[in-house]
Amino acid sequence: MHPPPPGPLGDCLRDWEDLQQDFQNIQETHRLYRLKLEELTKLQNNCTSSITRQKKRIQELALVLKKCKPSLPAEAEEAVQELENQMKERQGLFFDMEAYLPKKNGLYLSLVLGNVNVTLLSKQAKFAYKDEYEKFKLYLTIILILISFTCRFLLNSRVTDAAFNFLLVWYYCTLTIRESILINNGSRIKGWWVFHHYVSTFLSGVMLTWPDGLMYQKFRNQFLSFSMYQTFPDARLQASCSSCSTTTRAAACTACGPWASGTPWTSPWRASSPGCGGASPSCCLFFSLDTSGSFITR
Repeated sequence: MHPPPPGPLGDCLRDWEDLQQDFQNIQETHRLYRLKLEELTKLQNNCTSSITRQKKRIQELALVLKKCKPSLPAEAEEAVQELENQMKERQGLFFDMEAYLPKKNGLYLSLVLGNVNVTLLSKQAKFAYKDEYEKFKLYLTIILILISFTCRFLLNSRVTDAAFNFLLVWYYCTLTIRESILINNGSRIKGWWVFHHYVSTFLSGVMLTWPDGLMYQKFRNQFLSFSMYQTFPDARLQASCSSCSTTTRAAACTACGPWASGTPWTSPWRASSPGCGGASPSCCLFFSLDTSGSFITR
């Protein structure tokens, strides 16, 4: 091979040779990555099918045990109780395993996203997504407080009201998608918690399309005042929770009992003390149930 000519052209040729060697390393690394990815897919399929088979056999065993339980002698009750406890514990272990395995999307995610795998495969990724979810709620809550204050005291325009209501529709739609993804990754968020955001989306759409008139103007100030009242305490709670890092919140947030007891990572808790997660800001009059600090979502 001829030596590179002097000058800028020679420097370019030498840089290209370095790039060629680096590209060969990239090709080899990518080849190994694809092999590992195929192995990972096979392991995921094997785990999923094995768990499904085990759960089916446990259900069959539970039915058999239930049928024969009345005819068993009294001395066998302790063994039966121990077996039932072990079966319940096994179901909990399966739940933890499935949190790290791909699963089919529910009806809502299938309609919105299609057949896209939204399962996060590492605990760090799950924590990061949960933190992003909490920060998203915090930022939007602050924005909604400012806009509702502006609409209530500074501006009285159907255009700004429509922008505020459109933001509510977008916010609640986004919440339902994010919460569905959290549930798909092992969260134990209660169904009613997500459902009330579906209702919130619909009712915010009603507010958005409500034509301007006497009834709208009578309801408008009450609605905006309640929006500010509703969002301010939620913003305080979410700010308190978001101020803690994921590690600090998991290890040192004494107000959050579920963290210390090992409750799954995605459980957003609502409590009256700061630092315990944040409930979503319900900015609409129709969601007064969300004001109670006694509700807890897992």
